[in-house]
Amino acid sequence: MAEETQNALNWKPVSRPGPVTLRGRSVTLEPLDATRHTTALWQILQEQDDLWTWLSDGPFRNEDELRHAIAGKQANATATYLAILPAATEMAGGWACLMRAEPAHGVIEVGNIVLAPALQKTTAATEAMYLMARHVFDQLGYRRYEWKCNAANLASRHAAERLGFTFEGIFRQHMIVKGRNRDTAWYAMLDRDWPSRKRAFEAWLAPANFDSHGKQRETLEHFQDFIKS
Repeated sequence: MAEETQNALNWKPVSRPGPVTLRGRSVTLEPLDATRHTTALWQILQEQDDLWTWLSDGPFRNEDELRHAIAGKQANATATYLAILPAATEMAGGWACLMRAEPAHGVIEVGNIVLAPALQKTTAATEAMYLMARHVFDQLGYRRYEWKCNAANLASRHAAERLGFTFEGIFRQHMIVKGRNRDTAWYAMLDRDWPSRKRAFEAWLAPANFDSHGKQRETLEHFQDFIKS
């Protein structure tokens, strides 16, 4: 009985995410829109076939195909796609999605992340992930934030760990994607993890952590380790 009482939660279901604009210092996220974003995205994503290796769609043969795909994402009632606009260009450089929401349990996933080469490994890309996590935990009130990827996608796995997600295991033969088996690596961040992760993000994003050329002085992992200790 004592254990049952200890595990009891005063939990109330949360809301599904909806269209939202999230603004940071180096990046803005806004609802992905086929009319507004397709042309800019096509200019930077065409002939980047490697970007689509681990995703369920793409590559696209022309701008119309990409526009049709974006329109489908825009119309998806169960997922929220956000265009990622670095402040340096104010043009869409990719997108990310809040998906597989289970409001009754407070669980949601970030996925279907597409970053053009110029956006990869930038402050804007990291700040975009911070803004989405902050929205999920601080504004929507979710308990669990998931990151899932093909277990063979080492870049995505490293990104999850760098961003503060905890590895939870491999789901073997989880999916078939583009005719190939996918073993899925599962990562998650919990609401109790978020306060320390948030402090690490904000310390890393602080202007004092970057030199006059925009190069980081300390890594995000450094701040995560420092705050944990």
